[in-house]
Amino acid sequence: MTHIHAAEIRDVLVDGKQIETLRIAATGDGPTIVLLHEGLGSIALWKDFPHVLAERTGCSVLVYSRYGHGNSQKQAERRPVTFMHHEGEVVLPELLDKLEVEKPILLGHSDGGSIALIFAGRYPERVRGLILEAPHVFVEEYGVASIRAAKVAFETTDFRAKLGRYHANVDETFWAWNDVWLDPEFPRWNIESYLNAICCQCCAYRAKKTSMERGRRWTRSSRRCRARS
Repeated sequence: MTHIHAAEIRDVLVDGKQIETLRIAATGDGPTIVLLHEGLGSIALWKDFPHVLAERTGCSVLVYSRYGHGNSQKQAERRPVTFMHHEGEVVLPELLDKLEVEKPILLGHSDGGSIALIFAGRYPERVRGLILEAPHVFVEEYGVASIRAAKVAFETTDFRAKLGRYHANVDETFWAWNDVWLDPEFPRWNIESYLNAICCQCCAYRAKKTSMERGRRWTRSSRRCRARS
C-alpha cells in the first residue's frame, strides 16, 4: 500500500544564514533520517530519493541545502579550510535544535558524510546511526585531481549550465567548493581524531579508486569508529 507523506518546504535561520529545508512526515514510529549532501549538492539534486526513502522506511526525512547551495542564502565569502568542522559542530546541531529533531540517523554523501562523522564525534549522544557514502576522513590526491578536472569542465563545457539547474547562485556555489579544495592548506585537512568518540552503529562505503596504501589507512580509520548498539 502506498502512503502519502506530507512534505513541508521552509527556510530556517541557522548560524545567521537562511537555509532551505524539506521535511517529509513519517507514517511510522521510526527516527528521523537527515540527508547531508555532497560538495555540489542541494535539496533538488537528491531528486525523488527523499520521498522514496520516506515511503520505504516510514521514517520522517529531513533534507537541507547548506549555506551557499540550492536556494539557501548566497555564499558571500571564501570558505575556510575548516568549513566542514563548522557545519558539523555548529550548523547541524543548531538546525536540529530549531526543528526539534532528536537522535536522528544521519545519511551523508561525500562532504556530507564527513560532516556527519564530525557531528557524531563531537556529539555522540545525539546520533542514532550513520549511513555514509564515500566520506572524507583525510584528503586523497585522486580526489584533488577530480576537483581540478571539475574546474576545467566548469569553465569549458556545459557542466555550469547543468549545475545551474540545482543552484540559484551557481557561480558562487561552484567556486566556494572548488577554491577551498584547491587551497594549499587543504591537503592537511583530517578528521580522524573524531572517530574514537563515535558510539552509534555505522555503515560506510568508500570509493573503489582509493590506492592500496590509502585503503589501508582508511580501514584503520574506520576501525577507530567503534560501532555499538
